[in-house]
Amino acid sequence: MIHTQKSGLHEECGVFGVYGIPDAASLVYYGLHALQHRGQEGCGIVACGDDQVLRRVKGEGLVHEIFSDEEKFAGLPGSMAIGHVRYSTTGGGSIENVQPFLFHHNTGDFALAHNGNLVNSEQLRHYLEDHGSLFQSSSDSEILAHLIRKDNKERHRPRILAIKEALNMIEGAFAFLIMTKNRLYVCRDKHGLRPLSLGRLGEGYVVSSETCALDAVGATFVRDIEPGEIVTIDHHGLRSNFYSDFRHHFMCAMEYIYFSRPDSDIEGTNVHSFRKLTGRLLYEESPVEADIVVGVPDSSLSAAMGYAEASGLPYEMGLIKNKYIARTFIQPSQALREKGVRMKLSAVKSIVRGQRIVLIDDSVVRGTTSRRIVRMLREAGATEVHLRIASPPIKSPCFYGVDMSTYDELLCAHKGLDEVREILGVDSLAFLSQEALYKAGKRSELCLACFTGDYPTYLYQRIEEANKDGKF
Repeated sequence: MIHTQKSGLHEECGVFGVYGIPDAASLVYYGLHALQHRGQEGCGIVACGDDQVLRRVKGEGLVHEIFSDEEKFAGLPGSMAIGHVRYSTTGGGSIENVQPFLFHHNTGDFALAHNGNLVNSEQLRHYLEDHGSLFQSSSDSEILAHLIRKDNKERHRPRILAIKEALNMIEGAFAFLIMTKNRLYVCRDKHGLRPLSLGRLGEGYVVSSETCALDAVGATFVRDIEPGEIVTIDHHGLRSNFYSDFRHHFMCAMEYIYFSRPDSDIEGTNVHSFRKLTGRLLYEESPVEADIVVGVPDSSLSAAMGYAEASGLPYEMGLIKNKYIARTFIQPSQALREKGVRMKLSAVKSIVRGQRIVLIDDSVVRGTTSRRIVRMLREAGATEVHLRIASPPIKSPCFYGVDMSTYDELLCAHKGLDEVREILGVDSLAFLSQEALYKAGKRSELCLACFTGDYPTYLYQRIEEANKDGKF
């Protein structure tokens, strides 16, 4: 989701839902804990009790911090619940924007959780405000709630029809969970940009942004929610509807490359296996004479293993990560990102001293982390550092929910390979080809917009905004 303020940046989040399982909120807690890597600044749970009342607990902080005592769960009874972990950005961190949202209406209360970003949010917000809507937050996720709210003249019409109409009005990347007093609606965007999976646990159902969270609660994977699909879960079981005949599988490549956990499966492909194969393909495309292969913890380790296997070079743990430090790419400001880099990694001097190193990283976004790591390795005694990136150069902003919103912040946007190599301070530099990403995922479709500048949706003037004064 994105904030409609001009200074707001994009974010990456996670959703988790449960239907038909006792103490559903406790199960959602464990699911959100498994999705914590997708957002560390806020979380919440809404549960529906036997009295058909929707109750919510939410706050700013990590999952275990917000739900630190059993009293929180005592206030969330019932066998149906949805939850959300949130990554906010500069100018957007406030309790009002922490999800799930809970709406009270005379046609029925409902809650909503959203992962993704709408590209026509500004136009829809103006339209809704002109028709009397009052927004509680600056998040675009709230827009869907106003679109699906029933008018009095339509109160007897099935809600699924209002949801279909609303989903056809929004454009962008999204995975929505909508919970009413007696059912759960699971919705995925027609482009298939964000992952969303369905699992079974006993007599109930579980839905999650990633399959790793299904495993964490003991659920069995059933299938992925299809692009453009709405799955209704209630006492009748599962029912499937499609709100659009235009459907594609443009899964965000960064889900494979960086965001998702290595034990997750995305549309039939394991993330670790994908990354390991990109490492092998990276060696085939860009070999180099060296002594050891070192991966940047954690999301690059799989690719480093693949590169080492293909090259025959030993894979060494030349960098150690402090596991208590959050990921620097999704820190909410550049100052915090730089501090995070200094705190999160250290070089193992006895391993890297006197060695020619092939350093494997998953991507180069702003270059802050890469520069610091290269300097750290050289200070630890590395004689050469050859940087190999298991993705193509990121040259364009993302408007679908990843924290890359302006051209100015992207190191590779307006610089050639040699210039980037000099800035990063490495002896050689190579990136993976776009073709290798398709091969690694055994896919014919992917969203590679941040690499190519070719966006799967209309952007509603956002390219111009991304260029203006370096802000979005």
